[in-house]
This record gives sequence, structure tokens and C-alpha cells, in this order.
Amino acid sequence: MDYVKIMKYGNIINLTFNIEQDKPFDIGEKMNEICADAYMNGYNWEAFFNYYLGKNYPEILEGIDFDPEAGMFTVYYDYTPENEIKAEKFKAIITDLIENEEKLYKVIKEEAANIEWD
Repeated sequence: MDYVKIMKYGNIINLTFNIEQDKPFDIGEKMNEICADAYMNGYNWEAFFNYYLGKNYPEILEGIDFDPEAGMFTVYYDYTPENEIKAEKFKAIITDLIENEEKLYKVIKEEAANIEWD
């Protein structure tokens, strides 16, 4: 999907999730309706993914550097074949959650209190 991209340059792998594209933005609005703390700017996507990945895919967090902004969510890895696999898996997870948004809403409904929101 075009709302999440992986770029490689030099010794860096960059994954960017464009949270202001229509579909992710609309989903973020619905997440915020479910939980007032879940206003889904880049910082709260970081909070969500720290929780969600830590619980379900902790290996993806190994070696990751988060660099969110108000209107974007970005992470970096040092370039290694292992980190390239992690970035691709993270991209697939984001795509799965956005394309199957009920999964996101379920986490917010059931586990929002466990997430360290911005």
C-alpha cells in the first residue's frame, strides 16, 4: 500500500507510515473516538506500535529507532539483512492492521489503558 514505504540509503533502512493519507487518517479518527487518549499523531502511533509490537512481535523492536512527528510516523534500522527482514515484516503488520482495521479497534477497546500514550 502506498501509505507505508521502505527506503534504503547508505547504511540505513527507513520505514515511513504516512498517517495523513485518507485511510490511515480516518482510522486514526475512529481510534480517537474509541479512546480519547488515542489521538493518532506520529507520537501516539509510536506509543501504539511500542505496545503492540512488544506484545506480539518483540523481535521487530530490536535495533529500531523511532522518529515520529505530528503528521508522520518513521522508524530507522541500521542496514543489515536481518533488519531488512524486520522492516518488511513491520510494513506487512502496518498494512494488515490498516486493511483490517477492526484489529486496531479491538486493541484500543480492550487494551488502551496499557498503552503509554503521548
